Amino acid sequence: MSETPPVPIRERTRRLVQTELTSVAQDLFVAQGYDGTTVDQIAAAAGMSKRTFFRYFPSKDDLVIGKYDLFADRMAEALDDRPVDEPVWESLRRVFDITLDYVQDDHQRARNDAMDEIVRSTPQLYARYLEKMQRVQELLIGRVAVRLAGRSSDPSDPRPAAIVGAAFACMQAARQAWFASDREEPFGIYLDNAMASLRVG
Repeated sequence: MSETPPVPIRERTRRLVQTELTSVAQDLFVAQGYDGTTVDQIAAAAGMSKRTFFRYFPSKDDLVIGKYDLFADRMAEALDDRPVDEPVWESLRRVFDITLDYVQDDHQRARNDAMDEIVRSTPQLYARYLEKMQRVQELLIGRVAVRLAGRSSDPSDPRPAAIVGAAFACMQAARQAWFASDREEPFGIYLDNAMASLRVG
């Protein structure tokens, strides 16, 4: 395994609270709409004060978009946890295991799809969503670059960005194919097949 410092307990606790707040808020957004949900309602449903809410998210918009920061951190940490001598493409495939529940679990998928619609239909949220998804890939690109080049990576090397971009394209292709299928096979198999169709790294 790669040697990365453990996440401090305080930061882990903060992320847990942020994840719980996000979950509570998403249920409210799906039930009564994004514009129809207030920070007061979210805080009350989470059993905290409005002031406490603002310790974790500066605004309601940040709560919606913040889940992509949490997602980026989880993916980066998952890649850090993979063996350093494992092929990069295999490591990325294992990192994508994080997404399986979001696709296969009916409740998770329904809520996620509803939130995606809210984000895409709200201009200020969609602009920030695009920025966050770019950050997800950049976090992984930096790590892939180090794995390919050793301790010092070459910023002019196009391979890390190409590899990460191809991996995300495979994930999207697998997702679309799985939704078009009868869904008798797990999404993970579609992801395996999509990534196996390319020989990368």
